[in-house]
Amino acid sequence: MSTVKGIVFNIEKYAIHDGPGIRTLVFFKGCPLRCQWCHNPEGQAAEPELMRFPDRCIGCGACARACPVGLNAVECRHCGACAACPTGARKLVGRAVTPAEVMREIERDIVFYDESGGGVTFSGGEPLLQPEFLRALLRACRQREIHTAVETSGFGRPADVAAVAELVDLWLYDLKVFDERRHEALTGASNRVILDNLCFLAARGAAVTVRIPLVPGANDDDANLAATGAFIAGLRAVREVHLLPYHSLGSDKYRRLGRAYPLADAPEPTEEQLSRAAARLGEYGLTVRIGG
Repeated sequence: MSTVKGIVFNIEKYAIHDGPGIRTLVFFKGCPLRCQWCHNPEGQAAEPELMRFPDRCIGCGACARACPVGLNAVECRHCGACAACPTGARKLVGRAVTPAEVMREIERDIVFYDESGGGVTFSGGEPLLQPEFLRALLRACRQREIHTAVETSGFGRPADVAAVAELVDLWLYDLKVFDERRHEALTGASNRVILDNLCFLAARGAAVTVRIPLVPGANDDDANLAATGAFIAGLRAVREVHLLPYHSLGSDKYRRLGRAYPLADAPEPTEEQLSRAAARLGEYGLTVRIGG
């Protein structure tokens, strides 16, 4: 098995979303986008970083004694030494692992995959930012006949998408905003490569479920839904769309990372708004499901 290392920030067991059946979710660290509604901000930076839980702190001073720069925020090296906290008030998010180490975690749950029709979902962050690591894991899963899904923003080099496409059983592909300028304003990047990569996968007959995070005031307007629906309807074999209701459950993570939450005042979509969006997309012959 490949010895290439990757950086992950979580491996979640017994998940029932993000693909069929009972699944293991492997969260890759690093993402090229900065979506204002991101609920996994700890997955954005490519390197390990420190997350703080002030309510757990008992003032014992163990972190300061362990830190090589005395908890100086300016000189912080994100080495993780201060995370040796007896109460878990400091946590280093992200660790370097080999494909073999991840597979040992995955293989413990094969019986659950077999019984439920489940498997493994590689998420993030953005898995396409670590293409060699992703390919090594996909190869290992294929050898063990484990179903694989890749949850992606689609923002990756076309060559990297092509290199892993044959090994992916299911793509869970986000389409956030169709208009390029608005996409750039809300995510920090153009969506051209995202749309091109989706067209490539659809043309080769890949199994793709398009997922739209529905954020009131950002992408729930009729013009965006119509343009998105028409585009998806024109893709070969892509007929299922999942509407993912925006939620603010990740807002506390920003505070723990020392960042401001960009959508502090954004409301969650109502049932009426979700139903209206689903009906609008359904006008293009798409099967729309609320939730993922």
